[in-house]
Amino acid sequence: MDNKKITNMEVKRKNRNDVFRYICGNGMVSNPDISYALKLSLPTATQITKELIGRGLVEEKGEMDSTGGRRAKAMAVSQNAGKAVGLDITKNHISLILTDLTGSSLKYERIFLPYAAEDAYYPEVSQKLEHFLEDSGCSKEGILGIGISFPGIIDPDDQRVADSHVLGVHDLPFSAVSRFFSYPCHFLNDANAGAYAEGIRSENRDRFFYLSLSNTVGGAVYSNGNPEQGSNFRCGEAGHMTIVPGGKACYCGKCGCLDAYCSARCLTDGKIEEFFERLERRETQAVGLWDLYTSYLALAVNNIHMILDCDVVLGGYVGSCMGEAIQDIRKKVSERNTFAEDGSFIRSCRHKIGAAAFGASLKVIEMFMEQV
Repeated sequence: MDNKKITNMEVKRKNRNDVFRYICGNGMVSNPDISYALKLSLPTATQITKELIGRGLVEEKGEMDSTGGRRAKAMAVSQNAGKAVGLDITKNHISLILTDLTGSSLKYERIFLPYAAEDAYYPEVSQKLEHFLEDSGCSKEGILGIGISFPGIIDPDDQRVADSHVLGVHDLPFSAVSRFFSYPCHFLNDANAGAYAEGIRSENRDRFFYLSLSNTVGGAVYSNGNPEQGSNFRCGEAGHMTIVPGGKACYCGKCGCLDAYCSARCLTDGKIEEFFERLERRETQAVGLWDLYTSYLALAVNNIHMILDCDVVLGGYVGSCMGEAIQDIRKKVSERNTFAEDGSFIRSCRHKIGAAAFGASLKVIEMFMEQV
């Protein structure tokens, strides 16, 4: 009897979760829409939406267009159901994004704020976050939590930032950061957050490798709806694989790392968009830099693909801006690839702006949805 009761509760919870996700992902819907799409009986769909309305998660929005007969009631996610914040911390900037339960970005801001490993830094970040939310018109009560993206090794088991060479941080407890914020905090590695943004709301849920090419280089293996972690939470750390033995010095203290050859700074110290404008004009210096950059990048991408046999998504500043220049990388990878593939497995990221912050906010939303 107890086992049957538990099973029934689990089925009801799954159905409720599926219905809420369907409404979040499809805008204005009706009970017949839900019934048909999720293969639920109409009475079951109707009962679940009533419950979601009672909890303030869904609201009626009038009636659907008539298809003959009585018009069905239209429903959508409630504007007051909750929103999530994504915060991406880098060496020189913070990025803030506000996202609703449909996964839509409501507001984004990138702020110059050099990182400082001291207590004064986080109150300033918190203050800027509050100003950001105030400008957006979002109440504190409506915030489900903050997803915080760090460029470093995140250890969720021990609740700490284990290591961040670029920020000069080692063994930083999550609590040492979260105590400065008024909302629940959830921590992610920046490349994992970017991969999460790329994969979680995508219709194509296949496994892929996300290569983040910003002022630092990071990576993540995305599979089954989440980035893989690895035994020491370092899965996908492609930025520190050696591509030139005894080569250029990397900020990590080693030599020849991919980061030293394929960070955005290898192309320009200014705005990456301006570099690609010069490349499009075929300026000699830009063309030469790009040719050298893509030679190293093709080496890394081919190695990643040979090991994992999956798509490689190029993200970060460079991946977001390269546009048709991705063909240069595909060509070089194809020439190097043992199995004569055409390089179509290489694609640029869908989310061009603030991907790590966006992914961090989506993680908060996903954790909330799992509890509905």
